[in-house]
Amino acid sequence: MAEGSNTVHSPFLTYASMLSLLTLCPPFVILLWYTMVHADGSVSQTWKYLYQNGFKGFINMWPPPSATACKIIGCYAAFEAALQLLLPGKKVLGPVSPTGNQPVYKANGVAAYIVTLVTYIALWRFRIFDPTIVYDHLGEIFSALIFGSFIFCILLYIKGHVAPSSSDSGSSGNIILDFYWGMELYPRIGKHFDIKVFTNCRFGMMSWAVLAVTYCIKQYEKYGTIADSMLVSTALMLVYVTKFFWWEAGYWNTMDIAHDRAGFYICWGCLVWVPSVYISPGLYLVNHPVKIGTQLAVSILVAGILCVYINYDCDGQRQEFRRKSGKCLVWGKAPSKIVASYTTTSGETRTSLLLTSGWWGLARHFHYVPEILAAFFWTVPALFHHFLPYFYVIFLTILLFDRAKRDDDRCRSKYGKYWKLYCEKVPYRIIPGIY
Repeated sequence: MAEGSNTVHSPFLTYASMLSLLTLCPPFVILLWYTMVHADGSVSQTWKYLYQNGFKGFINMWPPPSATACKIIGCYAAFEAALQLLLPGKKVLGPVSPTGNQPVYKANGVAAYIVTLVTYIALWRFRIFDPTIVYDHLGEIFSALIFGSFIFCILLYIKGHVAPSSSDSGSSGNIILDFYWGMELYPRIGKHFDIKVFTNCRFGMMSWAVLAVTYCIKQYEKYGTIADSMLVSTALMLVYVTKFFWWEAGYWNTMDIAHDRAGFYICWGCLVWVPSVYISPGLYLVNHPVKIGTQLAVSILVAGILCVYINYDCDGQRQEFRRKSGKCLVWGKAPSKIVASYTTTSGETRTSLLLTSGWWGLARHFHYVPEILAAFFWTVPALFHHFLPYFYVIFLTILLFDRAKRDDDRCRSKYGKYWKLYCEKVPYRIIPGIY
């Protein structure tokens, strides 16, 4: 079986979850957009509409992809692809794959991020392009992304069969597994254009910042001012996305890039789910200019920034530990560690250092705690009038808890007795003292 299709759940649960996500996620994106924009953020209002109108009502609420939506997506994708290829950047080596390949990246994410936001805001300020057009055609854009990204994933599946970019590819023999989990670990177009860097970072994460700014501009154009709730929420999301691009080379060592293959789960998720779901608190706030007051706004902002910083420091601590082969200080002391050996698929024996002090001595995936809390803090300015703005926080919690289990199971399989020793030294998976 291909590495990317190994599962950590029972076969029944694996297939049930895959088929559920394949069939339910696309309509949910439209339901989320409709509820936020046309139903005042009220789930009960959308439910009442669907109850009264049935399936025909759902078909009527689903906007077809429009030419305007396709032009917006096409221009944005082409611009980000050009920045990824053309902007200068430091050469960065990714982790060695199970088959011995080591991908080479160009780290120009910060430059692409700055150029994107400066260009977008300049286009608005000089009246060359009105970002409210994006908001006004948002349903059509999400619809076009849903169908277009399905086609994109089918093409990735075909490419994995007929023209894989490296030996880190292969089929499980099951078409559903291959389509969902992907065929290739590091698919590329030519030698330099990495597809997962584009889908995950330059399209998905970049759209987070672009849409957050768009929602701010829409509220300003609609009400003549930007509410403090929107300012706090947008500021925290931009701080988080800025952190992401500052740390982008570190992201290339994470499970998303180094272990999960390029299939529906990763690529469709980043192309569609990120733009539609991750920024949904901002989408809700567009039509709900909640006033929370200076004191509460500042408190939420400081707490959110602190969480993003801790999340960044967690990742930075582990990066420096790995970069210096453990010869560094962690919280002012020499780090405690476990030297773990493992065998690659080619039979070669290698070693890894497992950090067991600092943030990584608190829990094996403690960095997920500040990430979830940061999401809560950029959502809480919406207050608690409706449940839906908090969907992303709930989704993220489930996603990260599942990812922690998948990562633990993968490491247990990889390191064997060394992982058991690691778990004895760091017994908690995510929340120190609890879980």
